[in-house]
Amino acid sequence: MFLLIAILSVSTQSRLLILATHYHPDHIGLVSELQKMGIKLLLIDTQCDYVHFADAIFKREKHLRYEPIGEKDTTIIGCDESRDFLADLGIEGEIIQTASHSEDSISVILDSGECMVGDLEPMEYLGAYEENIALQNDWKLVMSYHPKAIYYAHANEKYFA
Repeated sequence: MFLLIAILSVSTQSRLLILATHYHPDHIGLVSELQKMGIKLLLIDTQCDYVHFADAIFKREKHLRYEPIGEKDTTIIGCDESRDFLADLGIEGEIIQTASHSEDSISVILDSGECMVGDLEPMEYLGAYEENIALQNDWKLVMSYHPKAIYYAHANEKYFA
């Protein structure tokens, strides 16, 4: 998530956006804080029903002082619109749905070869998931873009020659 923020902040200068790969607690805990700093939320339409998925979890932990994500100044786009939207920001790439981890999971693929996949199970483990056709299909889709580097949320990045 923070890698994408850095890419977007460098590329857009005056328009900071945050995009979560999915709305599990370990990926969105700071979103409302970033919104308070003026960073706008970019939401993919398939994520709309999941934005507040973690609210009840965080609410139980009073010491966290979590505030739910605000949807007031949110930009909502579909994956099919993402290439044009990102191009308007000066970013060459697109956002694709990779829902084998969770229905709201997305990946960001940049034309320069970088790919942020969030919690998509690392491709090295595919053999352990032979029955998971959705995961296999997600990786086929990601690899069809011929990435040079894959950045995972909870694993080391992978580089391709």
